[in-house]
Parts: sequence; structure tokens; C-alpha cells
Amino acid sequence: MSVYDKLNALNITLSAPATPAAAYVMYAQTGNTIFLSGHISKNADGTVNTGILGRDKTTEQGKAAARAVAVDLIGTLQAAVGGDLNRVKRIVKVMSLVASTPDYTEQHLVTNGCSELLGEVFGDAGKHARSAFGVSSLPLGACVEIELIAEVA
Repeated sequence: MSVYDKLNALNITLSAPATPAAAYVMYAQTGNTIFLSGHISKNADGTVNTGILGRDKTTEQGKAAARAVAVDLIGTLQAAVGGDLNRVKRIVKVMSLVASTPDYTEQHLVTNGCSELLGEVFGDAGKHARSAFGVSSLPLGACVEIELIAEVA
């Protein structure tokens, strides 16, 4: 099953990459490695999904936010590979930042929202190394920000 068949089966429609909010690009490539800039959590209407995990967001809400970020990351990755996600050989690394209270310790569970979707879409090639951090705040008040590194053919 191709990546696109899996996206269709999951009822996922990819959007064009977002416009950078500051002085950076959405992705950069060196050799066969693509680095995607951090993508912040957004609601279905495109507004920023704000909040702090452990205060006004539950782990399940955070996990859903991370899954939505993964959809945006895949859309940017599609642009980076010239429109052909089947060129992705491997998702190498994901780094997740979770806006959370000092005593919140489930950042890894929030980040599973992204990791699980990458596995569903890319299969074994979606299995990746990962870091998940708790931070006091993120740009625009976002509850989650995730960046990704991929190897392409």
C-alpha cells in the first residue's frame, strides 16, 4: 500500500506548507536528509491550538494536537520531496516540545500522537528516534511544537 493509499484510508488530506512566522524556511535539505522546521499545533480552522498541558489541556487533547501537527509535517515533507512522499526512505528523528506545567510528566504520551501517525502512514519507515521535552511556553501560545528529520531517495 502506498503512502497515499494509507493517507486516503485514514481520511487525511494534506495542506500546503505554512508560511514561516519569522526568519526561517519550512524545510532545508542537505544530501538525502531533509530537516523540517518546528510546526505548531493548529485547530481545524487554522487557528493556533493554545494551552498548557497539566493546566488547561489533558494528555489526550495534547496527543490529538500532536497528531494534527504530524499531518502538517507530512504536508511540508510532501512539498520538500517535490510532491512524491513515496521518496521518503525513513523518518529519522522527531523532536517534540510540549507546553506544560513543571509537574507534568506525560510529554512522551502527547508526542505519541505524532509518532503513531507517522508509523501508520509510513509503516516501518515511519519508526524513528525521538525526544520529547516539556517547556514553559511556545510561540503564539501553542500547546505543542514538533520538528522532523527524514531521509529521502
